[in-house]
Amino acid sequence: MRVSEVSLRDIEESDLPIFYSHQTDRDANYIAAFTAKDPLDKEAFLGHWKKIMASDTVIIRTILKENTVVGHIAKFEMFGEPEITYWLGKEYWGQGITTLALTMFLEVVTIRPLFARAAKDNIASLRVLRKCGFNMISEDKGFANARGTEIEEYVLKLNSL
Repeated sequence: MRVSEVSLRDIEESDLPIFYSHQTDRDANYIAAFTAKDPLDKEAFLGHWKKIMASDTVIIRTILKENTVVGHIAKFEMFGEPEITYWLGKEYWGQGITTLALTMFLEVVTIRPLFARAAKDNIASLRVLRKCGFNMISEDKGFANARGTEIEEYVLKLNSL
């Protein structure tokens, strides 16, 4: 895939219905694991997005492939540390889009160190993070809403590019 096919832009309110649609996919929720309590609760979804879009500490971008909204990527604060997260619509998985988007996002978000977390069995996300320079530094456990149980996760860190 050519880099020119993938781009990032500021979030627009018209992106939210697409993000909501992505969030309602059962397979994507299972893989992501650490999701909303009820991914079908549209009011909670909109309330969450309104809050993060207004936050001074969140940097968020829409991911586009050939001008089509395919997902989002963000830097937020967790446990007092800068952390990244991303979500891509399932129909766009396996195309290298997330790796390209994260590479571009790391040029926008220059804070280091930068952290990420992924369920231990989320092999694709772990692969993206490693390709972009993140290294596993520890393991943790957390309650995964999408799975209804506590699961193990890796904590990764990016010191510099």
